[in-house]
Amino acid sequence: MAMQLTDPLSLAFHALADPTRRAILARLAEGDADVSQLTEPFGLTQPTISKHLQVLERAGLVARGRDAQRRPRSLVAAPLAGIDRWLETYRASWERQFQSLDAHLRRTSPPPAKKSRRHVPR
Repeated sequence: MAMQLTDPLSLAFHALADPTRRAILARLAEGDADVSQLTEPFGLTQPTISKHLQVLERAGLVARGRDAQRRPRSLVAAPLAGIDRWLETYRASWERQFQSLDAHLRRTSPPPAKKSRRHVPR
């Protein structure tokens, strides 16, 4: 049974779980591109890239435009802000853990050895 993803955060994480989709987003961060332009660097078929784009569009990370016969895609960064807010709740905990580790290492590590000065003849 397939899991139904409906909340924006789950859709975004699902879309970002695939390395090809992350690479597509990185490419779109440089500027708009259509399916044929996105196909080139990946060596994948257009239908495969289109499926990846559908996942990204469903997550709200990519928007489809219209320019005559072209259908350029563009990056929509707003859903990434939701991920950043979600991560922020954990960032404070990580910082506390790193600070505790730093303090522990300072307490338990031997002091650095002093460098001896060698006399260099002239």
